[in-house]
Amino acid sequence: MGEIRSSTYAPSSNFNSVKTYWPTQVRKIQTLDFGGTKEQVHERSDWPKEKYQELFKNDTIAIIGYGSQGSGQSLNAKDNGLNVIVGLREGGKSWEQAKKDGWVPGKNLFSINDALSRGTIIGNLLSDAAQKELWPQFVPHLKKGKTLYFSHGFSIVYKDQTHVVPPSDVDDVSGKAKDKAVALGVSIGSGYLYETTFQKEVFSDLVGERGVLMGAIQGLFLAQYEVLRAHGHTPSEAFNETVEEATQSLYPLIGQNGMDWMYAACSTTARRGALDWYKPFHDATKPVFEKLYASVADGTETRRTLEKNSSPTYREDLEKELKEIRESEMWRAGKTVRRLRPEWKDD
Repeated sequence: MGEIRSSTYAPSSNFNSVKTYWPTQVRKIQTLDFGGTKEQVHERSDWPKEKYQELFKNDTIAIIGYGSQGSGQSLNAKDNGLNVIVGLREGGKSWEQAKKDGWVPGKNLFSINDALSRGTIIGNLLSDAAQKELWPQFVPHLKKGKTLYFSHGFSIVYKDQTHVVPPSDVDDVSGKAKDKAVALGVSIGSGYLYETTFQKEVFSDLVGERGVLMGAIQGLFLAQYEVLRAHGHTPSEAFNETVEEATQSLYPLIGQNGMDWMYAACSTTARRGALDWYKPFHDATKPVFEKLYASVADGTETRRTLEKNSSPTYREDLEKELKEIRESEMWRAGKTVRRLRPEWKDD
């Protein structure tokens, strides 16, 4: 089963629930060479607003869920002129937030069952654990000719654990599923999209989150900070050299220009050290990434995620783990360092 994966040119709505607005796309690229491998890329210019509004003119897009994905996607699609409704548990926290964001009960805000019955295109944007829990409510409403879409393939790939198995007569069978996927991606704010599969998207996503995006970077930050502190460096110095300089100075430049540019632009001493030490770090961490990938591929990460996120004490347990990080010396020092930035504004 295929999937269109999207990227944006501005901070993604995946991480907040406010409306996001996107700059006009001016490039149009069909095929790009990614390090020797050619891939087709779909861009916003391929689907101007008038084109996807015409494609979806007879559709009601029912977004189920209003977390970081559901809120941003539904608001963007509505702002882009599509007929969008939101389905939530009535009276819950998300229901109240949706009302604050302008959704009107009985007009474009409904119970989950009502939204499912009204929608011709159904976006399942519930949390992974909630998708497993509420899937039985979806099944009676997935009639022939409807379209079902996901922004993450977790519950589809691990169907043996989630029991999320779409019926065979919802799209992908019309021959228009790919167009719908790209058009929806553009309408919710994506600048460009590239093709993958549900399995590859999920595997890379779970590895990335646990790896360099968050898990590994916290581990590396902490290890270096602890070594510096153990050798007598002050908290401010250890934090600045570990986190502040990386996130505020180097990482943005690496993202903009590449690592080779950074190596060429830094001092000769820094360059020599980086070139000498990246291989030992690679050799030390690659076995950890191999272990991580295997844990994702064999479903171990899924079982742990579903078990932890379905626990009745989930929020309390999560707060304990976050508190441990929040109250660590490194991040308490970071809070003080951030207040020293010129752009800092007191609440």
